[in-house]
Amino acid sequence: MLSRLFNGDTEKRAISYQTLFALGDGFAVSTNAGTVITQQDSLKIEAVYSCVRIIADSISTLPVDTFLRYNGTRQPLRPRPQWLDTPESGVSRIEHFQQVLVSLMLNGNSFTRILRDDQGIAALIVLNPEKVQCSRDQITRRPIYVYDNRDVIQAADMIHITEMRLPGDMRGRSRIDLIKENLGLARALEEFAARFFGQGSSASGIIEFPGNLSREQAKDLVDGFEEGHRGLRRSHRPGILFGGARFTKTTVDNDSAQFLESRKFAVEEIARIFRVPPSMLGVTTPGAMSYASVEMNSIHFVQHTLRPYLEKIEEGYSRLLDGRAFMKFNVDGLLRGDQASRYTAFSTGIQSGFLSINDIHRLEDMPPVEGGDAYRVPLANVDINAANLAEIDRKSIIAQRLILSGFDPEAVLASLGLPAVAHTGVPSSSLQPLASVNPINPQAAYDVKSQDMNITMPEMVLNYTPPPVNIPAPIINVPETVVRINIPEQRPTIRTVERDSNGRIVNIIEKVEE
Repeated sequence: MLSRLFNGDTEKRAISYQTLFALGDGFAVSTNAGTVITQQDSLKIEAVYSCVRIIADSISTLPVDTFLRYNGTRQPLRPRPQWLDTPESGVSRIEHFQQVLVSLMLNGNSFTRILRDDQGIAALIVLNPEKVQCSRDQITRRPIYVYDNRDVIQAADMIHITEMRLPGDMRGRSRIDLIKENLGLARALEEFAARFFGQGSSASGIIEFPGNLSREQAKDLVDGFEEGHRGLRRSHRPGILFGGARFTKTTVDNDSAQFLESRKFAVEEIARIFRVPPSMLGVTTPGAMSYASVEMNSIHFVQHTLRPYLEKIEEGYSRLLDGRAFMKFNVDGLLRGDQASRYTAFSTGIQSGFLSINDIHRLEDMPPVEGGDAYRVPLANVDINAANLAEIDRKSIIAQRLILSGFDPEAVLASLGLPAVAHTGVPSSSLQPLASVNPINPQAAYDVKSQDMNITMPEMVLNYTPPPVNIPAPIINVPETVVRINIPEQRPTIRTVERDSNGRIVNIIEKVEE
């Protein structure tokens, strides 16, 4: 103090916003409801504690692994990094990510310090966000972190994840600080309920006395009244006032003040702040517990509540891997408790052809089976290598029509992209009934039998009757008419079938026998 009086310089102390905030009730400003809300004290509110536990437990218990993307294909990265299973000595993977999520939801920031040794990453330590200060280097503009006012940590050795960051800020904003008035009201309702049952009085009021009382007499009167009514065991006991004293009630009943409705609304407000479905907090209002709404709320919980945290954690921790490698949580682990839904999803994967039996066995920690690596197609549930059978069948129908229309078989097969198939020599059933085909000599089916045909035409005789005429008719000599039809002699025809080395018909030669 003397130095400030005699020296004009202002005394400087190593104090920051985080240091002041960590002081808790000694420095924090109370809310309008008369309660003090800090990041740690907010967990004393039942709804806040439930929301934080639901989100932190849901994500920290998910299966997680590292992968390597090569030529567009995701493959597991092996060997698996040691820090993924044991981030820190004595701290498991679930406990580590639980600390990260609690820090994010309460403080809006998560600081994970990276400790390295000769073999690489030695440990990952989640720091108390209230003890970390953020700044930037004036030249390189790289982030610099100071922990507990003594340890300077470079950006390469820190994983900083924020929940909501305002433009230009390095630190994320805490939802507890932003909506502390809503949380203060919920805290006030809980304290009021606790004090109401603790004091055991149905209402508060004043004691009116007709005469004047000294301070000691007034104190004795109040203490005597409270002695008979304060506490849960003394609640609802009858009271006696004498000397003209009268008790006047000054508070409103809980039913009139809608105390229970206010507490329910405070729970719904906190659920809305953390984006948690009210059904997960035990809210039983009409419509919140129906099967359809609960099912959709669970889907929205994964999509809109868990996914942002998952993406941020995956992006932050993927920096510890090679440029092509990344870390990823398996959200399918949320279905582990629902066996029917899990098996339905597996059945859909098999029928759609993107899951094999051994893929499902690996997900279920079951031993592989022989032939279980084959993928099946949805049409006939056959091996995926035979998925083109339907296409070949359609092409064979087209080839049959073209060949029967007279097109060259080899040209037809080549145009349809079908392989050449050797012919057995048996003609088509449309050319010759199969019953008359000799399998030993199928060529005989193409031979045409010949026979001689003798056609005898009758002679035509014309009888002419002269008309009756008085004039002597002249003598007319009409020669006898004879019609002769000469039919050329029919000779047998020999038909010869020529075949190639594969037995296919190449040419048919017809020759008349001399």
